[in-house]
Amino acid sequence: MKTINMTVNGKVISGAAVEPRTQLADFVRDTLNLTGTHIGCEHGVCGACTLMVDGVPARSCITLAVACDGAKITTIEGMDDDEVMIALRAAFQREHALQCGYCTPGMLASAHDVVLRMPDATEADVRFAMSGNLCRCTGYVGITKAVLSVIEARRAAGVTKPVELRGEIGPVGSGHAEAMAADAIAKAASSSATTAKAAPAKTAATRAAPPVDSSKPMTTIEQTFTVEFPREQVWEFFGKLDQVTLCLPGASLLAPPTETHVEPKLRIKVGPIVADFEGAADVERDPANYVGMIYGSARDTKSASATRGEIRYTLVETQTDEGAAATRVDVQVGFALTGPLAQFSRSSIVLDIAKRMTDAFAANLRARLSHTGGADEAPPMPAAELNAGALVFSVIRDRIVGFFRKLFGGK
Repeated sequence: MKTINMTVNGKVISGAAVEPRTQLADFVRDTLNLTGTHIGCEHGVCGACTLMVDGVPARSCITLAVACDGAKITTIEGMDDDEVMIALRAAFQREHALQCGYCTPGMLASAHDVVLRMPDATEADVRFAMSGNLCRCTGYVGITKAVLSVIEARRAAGVTKPVELRGEIGPVGSGHAEAMAADAIAKAASSSATTAKAAPAKTAATRAAPPVDSSKPMTTIEQTFTVEFPREQVWEFFGKLDQVTLCLPGASLLAPPTETHVEPKLRIKVGPIVADFEGAADVERDPANYVGMIYGSARDTKSASATRGEIRYTLVETQTDEGAAATRVDVQVGFALTGPLAQFSRSSIVLDIAKRMTDAFAANLRARLSHTGGADEAPPMPAAELNAGALVFSVIRDRIVGFFRKLFGGK
């Protein structure tokens, strides 16, 4: 969980706990009970969820709540006394600019921005500016007339100067990125003996997990493996996110990690297809119970494929057959794939592939735990890419072999 502070409709919200993947629309609706913000497509297309972030209209269904830490949020409920909004509501009613009303809160938020920014707008200008808000009922004629009537009334009253609230290029709310990074650095510095550990936090803290479709249910897989090392040693290693990441074949780092944040890149090959997933993940660790949680998402830089996932691992103290200290690692993975590569998560074969990937991870983990760091000893290197196609082929081959063994009475 992340703790955020923001001002919503003039009210200061302090210490709100949200998951890193929570969208702003879900936060204002579910946590703050401001249900005037409507959710439609959940892809940033229809505009029903539009609200104001620092005075600028934003799609709240594709805006992470943690990215708005320190921002000023205004929903439709917070615009009751706004002069422009009062005029727009009256114009919408007068020009019959709404029917079912579902799109109206987002439509009004966008219209508010148009009225302020475009005092000389023509009908064509208004239609183009409002084209990002979809309506299934009105045909847009009444909406266009309503917005134009407010612009014309303000122009007649001598209000002709445009109001531009966007002060910089970039995503809405991006002006708070520096403040968020500074806060992350301060927290890291307070819990660290040296400031050297806090320095890379600024690089990693500024990248949020890529937003992906959260509506698709996750596939859950449970795996277990054992490594012949004491639990304390394994737990300490799992805290080194750079080392743990490189235990996965095809994985590399986009930026230096912090104690709780990592930005991995995973290269996957499926036949002639090569996907490069880039993303970010946050880590929570419970040293009292030897339990860790990882939340993250990633997107392929070459296609529309995306993934989100949650990993929970538990370290259990055990022994080898010879009585030496060992650690059993129980892993529960929940993941969802969307886009062209989603087909590889729709078959039971994925369970066998996950087992083989777990075996590869365990082998790399053992190799790195065994690495003493001597001058003449190079650390184990990860595979250049994860060959999912080869994994699929080997799974099918083993299943065919197993089938014929059973058929002819073999073992």
